Amino acid sequence: MSSRCLDIPHSKSGSRPPKLVRSSSSLSFAKEAGISKRRHDLRHRRPNVATVPGTVARAEYVFKPNQTQFKPTSDQSASSGNLNAISPIVTLLIGQESRIFAAHENVLSASPFFKNVIDTQFSEGETKRILLPNEEPEIFSSVLEYLYKGDYHPRLVHDKRRDTWELEGSAAAGRNGNGGREAPTIYHHSVDGEVLKDTVIYCAGEKYGLEELKRIALRKQGLQCGRVASTILTSARYAYANTPDTDSKLRAHYLSLIIRGRNTFKRSGTMQLEMFHGGSDLFFDLFVALCNHVDDISVASSTQQNTQQSSCNEDGSQP
Repeated sequence: MSSRCLDIPHSKSGSRPPKLVRSSSSLSFAKEAGISKRRHDLRHRRPNVATVPGTVARAEYVFKPNQTQFKPTSDQSASSGNLNAISPIVTLLIGQESRIFAAHENVLSASPFFKNVIDTQFSEGETKRILLPNEEPEIFSSVLEYLYKGDYHPRLVHDKRRDTWELEGSAAAGRNGNGGREAPTIYHHSVDGEVLKDTVIYCAGEKYGLEELKRIALRKQGLQCGRVASTILTSARYAYANTPDTDSKLRAHYLSLIIRGRNTFKRSGTMQLEMFHGGSDLFFDLFVALCNHVDDISVASSTQQNTQQSSCNEDGSQP
């Protein structure tokens, strides 16, 4: 059986990732799905990732799927065959440090992106390894969790009595008046800064063709609070850089967020600096949205004045 690693290029790729050392040995997986921490023992087996000079060996996080059954998500209609049958394992090396993940082939095939890679880039019987150096391991872990479970941590919980949605554990964590809690962030190497995690997951859903994952990520972001202006602006720029111009969900979410918080943003030094540097459609879209907002206020005010004037005229005409 031959072994080959497929490097998925990125439009904004940085330095080349370390080459892989071919190995006939296979990875062993635990029976339970989840994330575990495992250290390499170089005395007993060869590493499947070449050691980069000047770096220190460190632990790798391995996603270990259940090899017998999994819960299909709504996006898994693209998968073929019996979803409950044992499927070949695909190894994925994620991020600049090549963290090792593994998933069933038919689970990954729920994503049009991975289905195309699996169907066109590998021959029959070949060990499948996919390299994604520009993906963040924490984000890809959430994507895999969604593919197996239909959601990612923290899960969405529906309150049937109030007919509202909230995040699992939000009550224990201390909710605000809207049922939200502090939004989690993640350091992203592409922007060299903190970005809202659900925004990055939404963009990953866009990349991998997972529409339901995008919907879940957007709803979760709307349930969270405690975001600082600089993080919102960095996240908005990331969203614009990683979604198509036709996106009407995430981009509109950030425009609305900035307009609602205009009293904060107009005093923000970060906002001033971002606008000075430009380089994004964000600020033109924001200008258009603000103009529309002012127009809506003007129309509402004019309508109210006309109504009051009409009422006064009717009262004055009465005997």
